Amino acid sequence: MMAAARETLRSWFYRPWSLAILAAALSVALLLAGSLGVTLRQVQQRESDQMNSQGERFLERLEQLFGQLREGLDDLEAQPLRGCDMKMFTTLQQVSFSYRFVYEAAYIDQAQFCSNRPHQEALSAIRPPDIKGPTYSYWLNTSTEPDENRAALMLGRGNFRVATSRGHLTDMVDLSPGSSLLVVLDHGTRAIPVLGAPQAWPPSEPWSPFSNEPLQITQNRLIYRMPTNNPEYQLVLISPRTAMHLPALWWWLVPASLVLGLSIGALVFLLARQRQSMGGELQGALKRGELQVLYQPIFDLRSRNCVGAEALLRWRRPDGTLTSPDLFIPMAEDSGQIRQITDFVLQRLLEQLGQLLRAYPQLYISVNLAACDVMVPRIGEVMSRLLALHRVAARQIAFEVTERGLIDVVVARENLQALRDAGHQVLIDDFGTGYCSLAYLQTLPVDCLKIDKAFIDALGHDAASSGVAPHIIRMAHALELKVIAEGIEHEAQAMYLSSEGVNYGQGWLFAHALTAMQLIELVTRGRHMAPRRIDDKA
Repeated sequence: MMAAARETLRSWFYRPWSLAILAAALSVALLLAGSLGVTLRQVQQRESDQMNSQGERFLERLEQLFGQLREGLDDLEAQPLRGCDMKMFTTLQQVSFSYRFVYEAAYIDQAQFCSNRPHQEALSAIRPPDIKGPTYSYWLNTSTEPDENRAALMLGRGNFRVATSRGHLTDMVDLSPGSSLLVVLDHGTRAIPVLGAPQAWPPSEPWSPFSNEPLQITQNRLIYRMPTNNPEYQLVLISPRTAMHLPALWWWLVPASLVLGLSIGALVFLLARQRQSMGGELQGALKRGELQVLYQPIFDLRSRNCVGAEALLRWRRPDGTLTSPDLFIPMAEDSGQIRQITDFVLQRLLEQLGQLLRAYPQLYISVNLAACDVMVPRIGEVMSRLLALHRVAARQIAFEVTERGLIDVVVARENLQALRDAGHQVLIDDFGTGYCSLAYLQTLPVDCLKIDKAFIDALGHDAASSGVAPHIIRMAHALELKVIAEGIEHEAQAMYLSSEGVNYGQGWLFAHALTAMQLIELVTRGRHMAPRRIDDKA
């Protein structure tokens, strides 16, 4: 049941239209999410800038207001008059004329009260001050009526009071509906509105009262805390968040995201079609015999005798061009065709070289295994039937696995051990280019390490990788493993590797990839072949 579901899912993913739709949908979703994030960030930045600007204007105006109110109080306190007479009335009027933001000035004691505005309702001076300092006392929100001529802030010193009007606060900043300017007292537990409607405090919405950021944005409100020099109170501006108006950038990002997402979908469709097309061509190539197996001879570096060969797969198209294995092998691994290709290579090499292997029992051919072949015990069963059919010993067929193919080391170890138990050799190909650590290597059933050509090319140079090959050689000797050096192209390389105890090597110094007939000729005549390129015709 599960296998059928996996096959259905896999077939769905290999359909170009399915992949294209999925890629386009994911791309559009990610791009739109990113665009929305950018837009929301821009909206928040705009809200933040507006609140910062409004808060800065309020602070500037409050600083001017309090400064003038204190100066007016100081003038009144410094003059000798006390009591409510005409001279005091004149003095109070003079202070209100001298200071722009002093709307009302008053004198009060236990017996009398007088103000420069006698015909208006008296200041709310009877209740205790909201903030009592060493010199000045502060009354906040002395009138909640909307009249701009009503007092909003009052300061007192001794027997004198001065107040500013609501209009002096709002002429610089016009509060939006639902906004309030609060003075927070008692260590953040109580808030008095100076302007605007009363607000619940602390806010019922989630927010961080200990944040260092002056502006906090909740789901429904903007809370701007203005810095003050007095630790006894804090000024807070609260404003409701208005309906979000998407900026012009959003109307450019949405169509751009759609176009880009569809473009990605179209590109994926073309690539999937191309890949599917290559998969179909590869299947046809197997039937038409376009795939051929060549053999890269492996030599004993001391005697220079051919001891074996590595089977290499080549795809020669009808027009004579070669398709690189780096192109079609990964595609075959993804599509599952690699199993059929591995079986083809095993069957073809035994058909071509079975007689040679029976005649030369010490000769062996190594075959590369894909990761999917390493993870299942199938190869051992296939190989057992073919060896019995062609009467070839298991030790004459070796298997090469790359470090990158050891996806699950535990499973790989079991399957590789089963191959060794059957008599096959196991080689680690391109050692040093993957992620196989020494700890894993010690536990793997391995007979031989193959050093990648890149490390052989670095020998004798100042490259950072020039010391890798000697290190691999010493490690292999410590683990009692044989070593095969790949890509030997110069005699100096062969001499150096031999002196370092490397057993075997392969490369263009000895021979290029050969056809089966050329390999048979090389082994039976016991001589080196003249160099021939892989794409030379046999």
